Amino acid sequence: MTTEIKVPVLPESVADATIATWHVKVGDTVSRDQNLVDIETDKVVLEVVSPEDGVVTEISQEEGATVLGEQLIALVGAAGAVATPANTQAPATAAPASEGNPVDINVPVLPESVADATIAAWHVQPGEAVSRDQNLVDIETDKVVLEVVAPEDGVMGEHIHAEGDTVLGEQLIGKIIAGAAPAAASVAPASPAASDESSDVLTPSVRRLIAEKGLDAAKINGTGKNGRVTKEDVDNFLKAPAPAAKSAPVAATPAPVGERTQKRVPMTRLRKTIATRLLEAKNSTAMLTTFNEVNMKPIMDLRKQYKDAFEKRHDIRLGFMSFYVKAVTEALKRFPAVNASIDGDDIVYHNFFDMSIAVSTPRGLVTPVLRDCDKMSCAEIEKNIRELALKGRDGKLTIDDMTGGNFTITNGGVFGSLLSTPILNLPQAAILGMHKIQDRPMAVNGKVEILPMMYLALSYDHRLIDGKESVGFLVTIKELLEDPTRLLLDV
Repeated sequence: MTTEIKVPVLPESVADATIATWHVKVGDTVSRDQNLVDIETDKVVLEVVSPEDGVVTEISQEEGATVLGEQLIALVGAAGAVATPANTQAPATAAPASEGNPVDINVPVLPESVADATIAAWHVQPGEAVSRDQNLVDIETDKVVLEVVAPEDGVMGEHIHAEGDTVLGEQLIGKIIAGAAPAAASVAPASPAASDESSDVLTPSVRRLIAEKGLDAAKINGTGKNGRVTKEDVDNFLKAPAPAAKSAPVAATPAPVGERTQKRVPMTRLRKTIATRLLEAKNSTAMLTTFNEVNMKPIMDLRKQYKDAFEKRHDIRLGFMSFYVKAVTEALKRFPAVNASIDGDDIVYHNFFDMSIAVSTPRGLVTPVLRDCDKMSCAEIEKNIRELALKGRDGKLTIDDMTGGNFTITNGGVFGSLLSTPILNLPQAAILGMHKIQDRPMAVNGKVEILPMMYLALSYDHRLIDGKESVGFLVTIKELLEDPTRLLLDV
């Protein structure tokens, strides 16, 4: 009997997903509830587990592939099933050590608005082989992560600056030996201890569980593939009796049961910047939030009717964000103060419509900018949002992608948020929060109907925007979404 492994059902506002990491390969024996693969969407990582014990017989979508909800990605057969032979790799043999030419590895040129940066992560250690264009190190600025790649094949030399060091633009941070090959010792079989350390990769769910329990991952013995720590390993670690303590005076306080550890890590530059800007927004503006709700049935019906033809014509799925952006753009035209900002004692009115779209990335929340939204079609909006989301996920956003923006849209609905009060993205004067679409009983023409409803939340700077304008702005968005024809007729 063969069991199909499929992508989970994706939220309505998520168009597609990406195969992030396969934790098994063809031919591997798997157990029920074992995590097989991580599926990454624009905002969250989903784990797909095996529904039963068996053997992986086929993997049809490799890492990096773009997939749709409920798409078939693998097959699991009964124990003893014959698997499609997996690709095998010949044992690595070390090339004889050879000399080469030292090449400097420098920090990229930083933009004018960025004073310095931080060494976030070295991906290659001294003595390891590197290939041309391989990412050597991540350099983190206040807003983006820059990758520094190897200019040539060779061997990694010294790290002049370690992770966590503050560096300047074009500063020397390391060297590679171009044309050299690693010494035999550098590719010798690793010791068990080294193997355990190199395989200390945690799935998102295990990482969350360890953080929630305040545990030290290094102390947990991994029984998964390549020493990977599983949820069962964490549970067993918590259930294990504490080591017997040495004899102590009778009056001593009994030792607490289980592990009570802490882990202290410095904030990343991005997290510190986010914290500073959010606190500044709370303390320096007269921020107020107003709410409304919208019946999403007309949009959902329209999307259902045309999504296949739309995707066939434009090669992109029709999501909800293009409708949101279109409606917000039209509302900004009607209420210019919402599209304005305060600069000292002046009000700056913008006659263009650049929209910041909040995107959650592994390093934190970022708001890349979708420019000239009034000139874009729905297909162009969907394609540009997808491009920004993928760049955010992969750490490829540039300073230009992050600069500007007159208004922000944030969609907590993909995480299940029913209602929120979003914080302003300075120097913008307003931000719109979209939320989970939920069936609720509503009164329609004196009768109760079950409708897909969504709460809208508009946070705004009351110094610039009055209550009448904020409510009118939100009502305009509600009317446009509940009757999409208005977007076409401009009424």
